[in-house]
Amino acid sequence: MGRKRGTWVAAAAAFALTVGMATACTSGESQAGGVCETVPNGTPVSATAAGPAGSGTKDLSTNPEIATGYRANMTPVRTHTFAVSTANPLSTKAACEVLRDGGTAADALIAAQTVLGLVEPQASGIGGGAFLVYYDANTKSVDAYDGREVAPAAATENYLRWISDIDRTEPKPNTRASGRSIGVPGVLRMLELAHHDHGKTAWRDLFDPAIGLADQGFPISPRLAGQIAESAKDLAADEDAKAYFLNPDGSPKAADTVLTNPAMAKTLGAVATEGAQAFYTGAIAQDIVAAAGRASGGRTPGLIATQDLAGYQAKKRTALCTNYREHELCGMPSPSSGGITVAATLGILENFDLAALRPDNIDRNGGKPNAQAVHLITEAERLAYADRNKYVADTDFVPLPGNSAQTLLNRDYLRQRAGLIDPNRSMGTAQPGDFGPVPLGVGPQPPEHGTSHISVVDKYGNAAAMTTTVESAFGSFHLVDGFVLNNQLTDFNADPLGADGVPMANRVQPGKRPRSSMSPTLIFGKAPDGSRGELTHVAGSPGGSVIIQFVVKTLVNMFDWGLDPQQAVSAVAFGAGNSPSTGIGGEHPAINATDNGDHDPLVLRLRQLGHQVSVAPQSSGLSALKRNGSDGWIGGADPRREGAVLGDTH
Repeated sequence: MGRKRGTWVAAAAAFALTVGMATACTSGESQAGGVCETVPNGTPVSATAAGPAGSGTKDLSTNPEIATGYRANMTPVRTHTFAVSTANPLSTKAACEVLRDGGTAADALIAAQTVLGLVEPQASGIGGGAFLVYYDANTKSVDAYDGREVAPAAATENYLRWISDIDRTEPKPNTRASGRSIGVPGVLRMLELAHHDHGKTAWRDLFDPAIGLADQGFPISPRLAGQIAESAKDLAADEDAKAYFLNPDGSPKAADTVLTNPAMAKTLGAVATEGAQAFYTGAIAQDIVAAAGRASGGRTPGLIATQDLAGYQAKKRTALCTNYREHELCGMPSPSSGGITVAATLGILENFDLAALRPDNIDRNGGKPNAQAVHLITEAERLAYADRNKYVADTDFVPLPGNSAQTLLNRDYLRQRAGLIDPNRSMGTAQPGDFGPVPLGVGPQPPEHGTSHISVVDKYGNAAAMTTTVESAFGSFHLVDGFVLNNQLTDFNADPLGADGVPMANRVQPGKRPRSSMSPTLIFGKAPDGSRGELTHVAGSPGGSVIIQFVVKTLVNMFDWGLDPQQAVSAVAFGAGNSPSTGIGGEHPAINATDNGDHDPLVLRLRQLGHQVSVAPQSSGLSALKRNGSDGWIGGADPRREGAVLGDTH
């Protein structure tokens, strides 16, 4: 990057002041222009959020991380040749400067991820995993990169269920906070593979922003401060996490406290110099194994070995590309269920005229959804989730029906599924499709939690959508060498057998990757001959199993209702998994969440249709970039988090 770390840190600190981190770091539509700079806009609104951190609901199935309010009336960011959106403005700035200096989207991801792991450690980092969908403009090809964590070789089907076949008690203090939840991290191997294929800037230079911030310090953002306070008791169980995130008296460190992380600087310095191998072998790998296997504080140790780390491989997979109206969507295949479930939902919805059901009173916040549209979309989601829950897992271990995602995405099959939707009554819980005898059980699905997302387009026409995670907030609460270790294995079903006594598709197996809902998505137009046209959109979100719903909402907002990317991500969050519960994000100013929504017309109408409506605040972290004709790009960042969009706005 040709820039000293100290210089970058000083610029980053000034940038943080410019965008106002204390008021949620909003991004804006630049009037004066500038490269990698922004104008603050949007009014921070606490709405239904509880207090300054807005912890809101404790129901992690609908609220993966703490809800932190809503920035009303955000305007889109327009850029010329490149754009980037991440969940934190310091990360966005680091990635933007890589693009400004001639780097590719693959290069920008490395700068963005390493800074995110520092300033947003509750959501992602090098101790976790990620999925990436990448478009190479030169070859006009789309690749899917799988950096998902894997279960260690010593894991058994009951690894998460009990300590051993002799001691059949739950891992202590619970499965998530024990060493059993920790999967072999994958994100660095994945980024190295993508950089090998598509990088332009020297690998070692891409770590400078994060190393500089780790050495010289950065202010704790309001969202990080809120999550530290929420998780303080669990962080205190790990001596390294306690020392880093808490004060000497055990109280949580507050917003604007300057954090330094020399251990992270050392780790990133080794990876920058030696490549990802420095993480997967040698001293860092030994430290990971020791931390996961530590039984201090009564915690049940994990069984990760140095051989598990040394043998980890990121995988390049075939992107899952499907059509929706005049668009081609390319997303992640298994072991993520995101691509297939988003595609199935939209394939069902293609049988309805959603364009006739636009939101009411469309404004900068996206207006208020039409109740019939919400009904149709959530019913389609129930049907898609029913198939996902039964059939989708790591296809290296469990084949899909017909050995192909296209079995579940067949247009005739999805038309039949659409026919199951009653326009006047919710089905509550959908049944999966019948593909004949399959050796899979159906049982309770594990909760899934938080993440982060990065959307990038570079001046060469390449694009990246990457969703990245340590699973729950602060992962397993284990901190080692400056970074958080994931609790990704809790995405497996702890009980290997379904209610019918048949093995679960998503059960634990050695070397297996747990099912995900991450849904990084690239969208293309169609050429006159029906083939793939030019890249038009980049989108994705964090949010655990609710990611699918957040992405569907955003795509429908843009494709069927003509909203710009900022309106689309700002719009009311709504959706359903395969249960009678329908979520309507009560943090949105268009929703009256008082008295559990009893006075809100949308909520009341959905209840008349048989929906059990929750108005708990939602914690999406959507980003969307859209090609703006011949004038460049237009982008939006979720008002529910601290994200920002930047680019060359001259």
